[in-house]
Amino acid sequence: MTVYIDGVLFINFAFDFLLLLTTAIILKRNVKIFNIIIGAFLGSLSVLILFFPINSIQLFIIKVYLSILMNLATFYYKNLKYTLINILTFYLVSILLGGFLYMINIDFSYKHEGLIFYNNGLSINILFLLIISPIILYIYIRQVKFYQQKTKHYYKVNIKIGRRNLSLNGYLDTGNTLTYKGKPVILTNIPNTSRKKKILVPYTVIGGGGILECIETTVTIPELGRFEVLLGFNENMNINGVDVLLNSEMEGKI
Repeated sequence: MTVYIDGVLFINFAFDFLLLLTTAIILKRNVKIFNIIIGAFLGSLSVLILFFPINSIQLFIIKVYLSILMNLATFYYKNLKYTLINILTFYLVSILLGGFLYMINIDFSYKHEGLIFYNNGLSINILFLLIISPIILYIYIRQVKFYQQKTKHYYKVNIKIGRRNLSLNGYLDTGNTLTYKGKPVILTNIPNTSRKKKILVPYTVIGGGGILECIETTVTIPELGRFEVLLGFNENMNINGVDVLLNSEMEGKI
């Protein structure tokens, strides 16, 4: 079988370019395409190592070294934490893409009977893998951004209700702007076990309104600060994984 070294270099360059580009998008790194091209070119040189008589351990060490050079050439060095995050994210994206491509190759190239797999004589064209790889990485980027958007308003909330000091999951609702006598009003689905005096807070929402039973208390959110609030109780509040609905007035107060 004839192997064209320029073709192998191009294929590795294309995959490394996709991996570095995906890493830059996920981490929102402000880098030029030229830097990504340089990093991908350095990564593609790893193919040349295969022509030298080295063992698997030496090959692994050289590939790790080259991956570090790729990231430094693409993102530069600012500090150790910045560089490690770049490298680890690059590895995670590589594992993700490699796992998907391996799974696709297994599905197309192998049949199985129970736990026994055997080759059925088919193989996946490398051009097909190059075409599907950007699609896989695009879907991954979309999912990462969706998760980041969904979770960025989640906070750990330390709150005292009655005699209990609780650590709860809170969500900062930008639509909750309700205040009463200068204090933000927050909601919880935890039962009220406090003997504190109840404060009746009027509220209005689309389609109606009502009276909310609240107590005065203090909440601490490590990322935002410490707040004097009115805590309302609504056991019917049902937000996935959330115990406390925070107030938009609490954002950026620290």
